[in-house]
Formats: sequence, structure tokens, C-alpha cells
Amino acid sequence: MMPGTETEPKHMDLAESLVSYARKEGADEVEVAIVGSTEFNVDIRHGEIENLIEAGSRSLGLRIIKGQRTAYASSSDLSKDSLHRLISRAVKRADLSSPDSCAGLPAAQRFGHNIAALNLFDPQVAELSPESKIELAKKTEHIALQDKRIVNSHGSTCETRIIKTTLANSNGFSQSYNETYCGLSLGLQAGQTDEIVEDYWSSSKRHFDELETPEDIAARCIARTVRHLHPRKIPTQQVPVVFESTMTSWLLGFLFACVSGVSVYQKTSFLQDKLGEHIADNRLTIYDDGLIPGLLGTTPFDSEGVPAQKTAVVDQGILTNFLCNTYAAKKLKLRSTGNAEGTGVAPHNFYLEAGSTQPDQIISSLDKGLILIRTLGHGLNPVTGDFSRGAYGLWVEKGEIAYPVAEITISGNLGSVLRNIDMIGNDLEFRTPICGPTLKIHDLMIAGT
Repeated sequence: MMPGTETEPKHMDLAESLVSYARKEGADEVEVAIVGSTEFNVDIRHGEIENLIEAGSRSLGLRIIKGQRTAYASSSDLSKDSLHRLISRAVKRADLSSPDSCAGLPAAQRFGHNIAALNLFDPQVAELSPESKIELAKKTEHIALQDKRIVNSHGSTCETRIIKTTLANSNGFSQSYNETYCGLSLGLQAGQTDEIVEDYWSSSKRHFDELETPEDIAARCIARTVRHLHPRKIPTQQVPVVFESTMTSWLLGFLFACVSGVSVYQKTSFLQDKLGEHIADNRLTIYDDGLIPGLLGTTPFDSEGVPAQKTAVVDQGILTNFLCNTYAAKKLKLRSTGNAEGTGVAPHNFYLEAGSTQPDQIISSLDKGLILIRTLGHGLNPVTGDFSRGAYGLWVEKGEIAYPVAEITISGNLGSVLRNIDMIGNDLEFRTPICGPTLKIHDLMIAGT
């Protein structure tokens, strides 16, 4: 059964009735979230199905607040008797927890978003047959394996998800929405036994017609893989570094962890005392926007029912906002930015505003330097902003790509990187919820031989 059809009135009625029941049982505040979903995932390797999942699920999450004490509960059994028992036990369990002055639901507020206008649901995704999705994955891999430079496949994957979210609370919030997701991905290997290289490419959208074709994904994946062939080692040095857009997304993911209100009140972010200060180059403006129609990070409201919004996180180099749920906002004496996800904080569409320079112009500006194309490992420290990760890249001399490089480590400090950006590309694509254009960093330490 597709979420958002027969289940819609039932889930809304159920959520609202459970809010009323919990209040009668002694809860001061109540939040009920019900999520129903169907998912399909197929992994193809060398033309054969390796894994296939087709499943439906439903779950209910409950938050009870009594005397500033909080209890959580969840269930996949949505029968009324079971849920009434769940609520009664949660109310009793709340009495046993410690009071917290910052506990509580967001204050009642007007919800004015036109959910339909956010364009989150594609009926075509719901209508795709399993056979057509299997064929998409097979075709993507088959096209790539025709290239003689490709020696092996990590496989291709096609997946779809259809999700119905319903949320009600005791402050008068009661809303629901439908969303779809579809994705197609591929991983490849090239080279000989002692010099195997690999890479991948993927496309993820809410609308099937916007998904990259098997031909496009195969071509991008082949190009990304074979450019690693015959890498060289380079000596340790400090040089300008160009972050491809996918690497800018990685850098912004690190920044998001540092502007999360949870990290800030827990004092695990090097930016915790920097609100209102210049932390980046004047050309840098970074937004979190949950209201751009049709994007993967778009949502009408967060997991607490706070309406999504557009928030300037960095405005012309100045740190203007931390991203908060209700709890973090209370701890920091700020306001929620509508970024609650469970008990934490998550991005919507978190992106660096594009500049005006073509990526090839950025590369041609290098007399000597590195294009960063892939990293691996951990090595991120939000407390200090320091990072150090294994990396792959393309070496540039006199504005031209000379050869690939491997066995290097790239290290630096996020604060220094943000202040030392030389050029910003015009190639911003909303491929993922966290994204940015090509960047040129003035210099970074590259550890090699």
C-alpha cells in the first residue's frame, strides 16, 4: 500500500487521538510521529542480482514530557490497545527521569507552507515496476563494462523510497506530507592487478525524470575511474588546492557538524564562541534552506513540527546562525531554525552560494597545485577544526592536468580554509542535501613521499 493513500486519514486520526489519550494519562506535552514507507533496492553485479529488497514498514515515535521530565517510546504495532499501553508506560517512565529546564515542545506557531508547492512527491516513482528498476541497474553496469579500460565492477544499484510522514503534538500542530526518492549508482575498477584504481558515480532525485540516465552515469563513472590510472607520488609540500564540487560537499559537511547547535552547546565545536564574527572570506555565503522545491533536503517542517525556513549560516564571511532544534535553541538562548531530526540536528539544503568563475578557469589559474578528487578515512576534529585525511588527486602544472597522484594525505584547519579561499566556481549543483561549487584554496599541506 502506497503511503499517502488509504493510510492518510487513519494515521492523522490515530496521531491526534494518541495526543489526547496521553494528556488524559497525565502528560504535560505530547508528540506523536508516524512514518509509513515502501522501499525497493536492487544491487546488480556482472549482470546478476546480488541483493534485492522490496519491503514496507511503519513506525510510531512518541515523546512524553511531564514536569520537565522526558520519556521516549516507539512501536511498529499500531493497534490502539498496544499504543495505549505504550503511552501509559512512557508517562510512568517520565516520572523516573531527571528534570531538565530546557525540555519541551516548540511553542505553538502558525504553519503557513503550501506543502504541494514544495514538489516532494512524484507519482511516477510509485508506479515504476520492479522489472524496470532491475533493468535500469543492469543497463547502467552493462554500458560501463563495454569500455575495455574497465576491468571489474563493484556493481550498480537502483533504489526507490515512498514515504508518508504524519506529526501531531499537544501544542496544536497536526500535519502530514508525502515524499519520494529515487537513486541510481555505479562503482567501477580499472587498471592491472598491481595498480587497480576505482571510483563511483551516482544520481539521486525526488523525481524520476530528473534522474541521470544509465548512459550518463556510466560515462561519468568511467571518466572518474580511469583518470586515476598510473598515479605518481609527490613530495610533501604546501600548494594551492582545488576542491572539486564533490569535495566541497565534504568540506561543508564538516562545517555543518561545527555549526550544529548540539555541537555548540556541548562545546565540541571550534566555532562555539564565534557567532557574529568574521570566520570566512567575504565572498562566502552559506545557507541552509528547507524550502527549495523538489530538492532532496526540502521539507515542510522538521521532526518537531517547526516550519522549515531559509537560514543564512555564513553571510559574506560572518557567522550569523547556528542550526538548532528546540532543545539546542533553549540551551543557547537562541531560536529553533527548524532543523530538528530525532533528538539531534540535521541539514536541509545546506549549500555554499556559487561564484562566477568556470571550473576550468580555476584549474588554469594554477601554476602548480592539486585538484582534490577523493578522500578516505576519518581525521576530522570539530573541537579544533583540524582535519587530516588520505586523498587522491590530479596534479596540475602551468594550468594543465599533468598526472594523477595517490598515497598522499591532505591536512589543514577548517577555519583557515574558510579564510583562504581564492576562487569560487559557478558550478553549484544540488546533487545532495549538502553541496557547493568548485573552490580554490590558497594553500594546504600535502604529505607525500
